[in-house]
This record gives sequence, structure tokens and C-alpha cells, in this order.
Amino acid sequence: MKNTKALFDVIVIGSGPAGQKAAVQSAKEGKKVAVVEQFKHVGGACVHRGTIPSKALREQAVSRGAVIKKLREMALSVKMPNTGVADLITGMDEVIHHHDEYMKAQLSRNGIHILHGRASFIDKHTLDIRTVTGGMESYAAENIVICTGSRPRLPDNVPIDHEAIYDSDSILSLAYLPQSMVVLGGGVIACEYASVFSMLGVEVTMVDRFPGPLGFLDSSLSAHFVAEFEKAGGKFLGNAVLKDCSFDGISEVITELEDGRKLKSEKLLCTLGRVSELRGLNAEAVGIEVSDNLLIKVSEFGQTTVPNIYAAGDVVGPPSLASVSMEQGRRAACHFLNLDPGQKPDWIPGGIYCIPELAFVGQTEQQVIDTYGRALVGRAKFSEIARGQISGKLDGFLKLVTCPEGIIRGVHIAGEQATELIHIGQMSLIQSANIEIFVENTFNFPTFAESYRVAALQIKAESRRVSEVA
Repeated sequence: MKNTKALFDVIVIGSGPAGQKAAVQSAKEGKKVAVVEQFKHVGGACVHRGTIPSKALREQAVSRGAVIKKLREMALSVKMPNTGVADLITGMDEVIHHHDEYMKAQLSRNGIHILHGRASFIDKHTLDIRTVTGGMESYAAENIVICTGSRPRLPDNVPIDHEAIYDSDSILSLAYLPQSMVVLGGGVIACEYASVFSMLGVEVTMVDRFPGPLGFLDSSLSAHFVAEFEKAGGKFLGNAVLKDCSFDGISEVITELEDGRKLKSEKLLCTLGRVSELRGLNAEAVGIEVSDNLLIKVSEFGQTTVPNIYAAGDVVGPPSLASVSMEQGRRAACHFLNLDPGQKPDWIPGGIYCIPELAFVGQTEQQVIDTYGRALVGRAKFSEIARGQISGKLDGFLKLVTCPEGIIRGVHIAGEQATELIHIGQMSLIQSANIEIFVENTFNFPTFAESYRVAALQIKAESRRVSEVA
């Protein structure tokens, strides 16, 4: 029997990064807000199946890999212990628990109601929510925000069974580290997991239909990733189109490529993208326009084709970053609350938590050449930076790209602290700064941050040389 509940001002569907920020922003303006979450805990895939646990696994891989490398440099034979992925994520259950409690407390102190269940549109103001006990309840709101996130894309020729063939959500449930693994894909998730498992001693082969991974990056970053991945024992197969894969029922997954090659591995990880999670939402029935690739079409403020319904996060498409989703959720709420959300960010940094870390903001070198006719480039190798020598983190670099006038147009970093260092470059782009900003100012020594000054001085010298020749 359906139980009709009272009216809310705002209902947010999903408690991930986008949903949380939309809800809190609304509540802080005195609105009566509810968040619908289908799972037991709040936080969405970001907290429970993606960002936090995968990055924790990376930290374990980096620390263990460093120990293994040291021992091997001492000519000592050592093997990575056969352990489960869950065991590697030391204390992650506790971290997730505390993060979940923190988010529930934040929602609670802002007076936000948490409704556990699956939501489905009845009309543009009303949702049916099937509760965890199987009951059905109806709730209405003046504004509704869809923040339901995404799920792994599962091609028909990849029979995911979560035992031998995994997707990017189930891979963290591995009972033990396999001897070998094929990773399908060359995107962010593929590179992160492939490099982590390789560092943990697994024989990893990446298979991608494109010539190289991470094709949206500056070519120097993608090339550096492949070099470091293969140095660590991994293998990248580009221009390789998947034909079929299957588990032999005994111990091996057979991956067949269209060119006839067959790869055998103990496990396979499919990371061929993600699709928005709209199942059961009944969005199109109330007039919400959904694209052919299952993304909700929205304005710059997250407003859908139904004026009182908004969407934010993975359901609206790239860049599908937690940081961007948070801002999208906040801006959507500001719009229907008639608040000024501020200027939309022009420069959004990207961070890829593979081994090595990769980070970027602004244009690639080729994009600068295409736009301005010529690019000036400065590079600082971490092997030539004092902090790199001190920490033993030598395999990395920082690359600055400017237009001929010396205005900074792009920053690209590989290696230690790349995802932290990139924010300095982000600030320079926001200010449309000239390269002189890094030449004329002082950085702490020794730090990785002084790489900016080293790279800037290279550009200054190159600019002077070009001027003299001209």
C-alpha cells in the first residue's frame, strides 16, 4: 500500500559528491530537504566502490612496491605475498565508516532527511520510493535534483561473473592477488588499476583499441605512463580490438583479439567506460531529455528540459570527476534558489592516480600550437630537483606550455605529488599569468614546487634565443 508523505522543498536523488553538495546548499538556505539513497550508506560509489578504496589500494601498492624495489636492488630475492585486495586496503573499512559517519552527521546537522530506497518519477514533482523493506512511499518536492551517478559499461562480449572476469566496481572484491591479469581499456580507470596491480607483482597486460592510453592527455604524459608501466613489468597492447573473452571453467580467462591473437590470464578486468545510472528512474516519462548515450541533457546550471528538475555528476557526462560533481551540485542548487553561484570555473585540473601520478590543467602542447601557431615549452625533471634526489622520487617531470607571448596555457605533471602540484599551475591559468610569475618569485627549497621555476627559466631562455635569431 502506498503511503503519501509530506511535501519537501528539495529532494536530491543520490548521496554522492554531487548530491551531497546540492542538498547541503539547499538546506543552508532554510529549505526542507531530503536525500534518497538506495544503499545502506551515504556517499555513493565515490566512497564505497571507487575513489577512496581504489586510492587506498594505490597507496599500499606504492609503499610495498618501494620496499620490494629496495630489496631487489640489494640483490635479495623477494616475492609479493599472496594476499587479498581487501587485506591490502589496510583500515579502509574504518576509513569508509568514519567518512560515512561524517557525511551522515553533516546531513543531519543541516536538517536533511535521508530516505533509503529506489526512486522513480510519477510526475515532475512526485517520486515513488521503494524502500529497503519492499514498501512503496510517495514524496513530492518543488525541486528535484538527479545525482544517481554511473555504473560500469558492460559490453556484450565480456561476460562479467565477478569471479574470473571483473568490472571496475567488483575488482576490489578479489579474494587474492592473481599471477596474471588482462585489463581491457586505456582510460583513467584502466591505467590506475593496471599500474597498481603491476606494482603489486601481478603480470598485467593492457589491451586497448587506440594506439596509446589516455589519448586526451598531452603526449608527454601518456608516453611517460607507458614507459613507467612497462618498466614495472606491465605490457601495453595498442591498436588491439577485442573480439571475445571467456573463462575456460578451470583456471584461465581467454581473451581473443580481432587480429587472431589470444591472451591467457588468471583474471580479467573490464574497464571500458561507465554509463549513467538511470535504471528505474522513469526520467523520460516526465519529459526529461536523455541523449543517445544515456546522459541527461542540462543547461550550464544543471537544469534539465523539465524546469524544476536538475541533474549533476556522472549522469550529465564528462569530466565525471568528484570535484566537478560537487561544484555541479552546488551550482544547480544555487540556480533554483536564485542565488549567484559565482563564475563557472574555466580551468579544471585533472588528476589520475596511476603509478606514476599524472595531473594536468589547460591546453596540451599540440593544442597551443594549433591555437597560437607556436608553443614555448619548459621542462623540469624531478631527477634534477633537489627534493626528487632527497626523496628518491626521480621518475617524473613538470612541463609548462606557453603561447609565443609567454602566457601560461598548459601545465602537465608526472610523478610524485603531481595531483597536488597541479593547483599552482591552475592558479596561474586563472590569472592569465605570464611565465615571469614563476621566474620572479621564490619557492621553498628543497621542494617539488620549485620545478615551476626551473621550467619557467627554460622557457625564458628559449624565448630569448628565439628573439635573438629573429
